[in-house]
Amino acid sequence: MLVDELGKLARAGAEFGVLSSNTPHIVFDELNRLSPIPLISTVSTTCDAAQSLGLKKVGLIGSGFTMRARFYPEAFAKAGIAVVVPGSDEQRYIHDKYMNELVKGTFLPETRAGLLNIVERLRQEQEIQGLILGGTELPLILRDARDGGIPFLDTTRIHVKAVVKELLS
Repeated sequence: MLVDELGKLARAGAEFGVLSSNTPHIVFDELNRLSPIPLISTVSTTCDAAQSLGLKKVGLIGSGFTMRARFYPEAFAKAGIAVVVPGSDEQRYIHDKYMNELVKGTFLPETRAGLLNIVERLRQEQEIQGLILGGTELPLILRDARDGGIPFLDTTRIHVKAVVKELLS
């Protein structure tokens, strides 16, 4: 279905395509192989951003699907960057808050505090140097890009900048 839609975009004159959220990147590689137009990946643009900051180990939060998937760890490993995710209980917490609050536009201070506690644990115990905000709503609750003393990689912002750069080239 997605390849068919990319075909429609190509026939309409699109020069490239994007998947504008993280979770669909589960099928990005296959889709990219079959697409009649090049695709700009959120994952690879975020990896480029992490490399430009000199990061060697990053945390990842997002939907449960994104945290359990291999697309971030595999892409980042090729660049020599390790990706760690929270433990299963924390993943369930993040997924629940993400789907039942953030996606619905609810941003509670206690949820922000809970997320920042998880980030701090990852920073202290896993020694992450940065955090991938692997969900489009996460920057809305974690607005300060340096919360917790490490850079937060806003995948939406990074992806949009790559798209704009491509449009202007």
